[in-house]
Amino acid sequence: MHIFDLIGPVMIGPSSSHTAGAARLGYVARQILAEPPLQAVIGLSGSFARTFRGHGTDRALLAGILGLRPDDVRLRDSMALAGQAGLRYEFRCQELPGAHPNTARITLTGSGGTTAAIQGASVGGGNILITEINGMDVHVTGQNNTLIVLHRDRPGTIAAVTNFVSYSSVNIGNFRLSRPQKGGEAVMTIEVDGTVPESLTANLSILPNVIHVVLIRAV
Repeated sequence: MHIFDLIGPVMIGPSSSHTAGAARLGYVARQILAEPPLQAVIGLSGSFARTFRGHGTDRALLAGILGLRPDDVRLRDSMALAGQAGLRYEFRCQELPGAHPNTARITLTGSGGTTAAIQGASVGGGNILITEINGMDVHVTGQNNTLIVLHRDRPGTIAAVTNFVSYSSVNIGNFRLSRPQKGGEAVMTIEVDGTVPESLTANLSILPNVIHVVLIRAV
């Protein structure tokens, strides 16, 4: 059981699900983009779509996209901060069949032309679950430091990555693989215990068949 399950998250209100969880979703999307965002298209489904203005979900999502954590007092001013940062944003209400009621699809475009798209839900008590990153199925809770490794599905690639993580004295707590088709692109989701050396993502990126590595810091 996580400590949040007992006392709830440290957050700016009014709602742990609609505010704190939403801020975490935006924060993860910002980390995946890995550069300052210039444009955000945010699709809202279920109760997010019905109540996002009243519960501050829109402000919370923008705050996270700007790199603010759920307990940052500037969350309430995120729309003004987005304007100051040159971030253009659009909210869309959409139906996502089978999705959790508090689901958002966030598509970001960065200052260097990079794009990133995630789908995730605020599942209660400020907790989140990211289920899709750039079209790949994942399972990211944001409670642990997590490596997202996009790679070519070739023999030995998983072993090379996990061995290098181990050699770096980082313990793997959970591992998932998403492989839409054999021999194509695949993604490893590696949750790790403790801190992650700053050099690890760069070193993993130069391994054979590794395309891109992102470290999602626990939030």
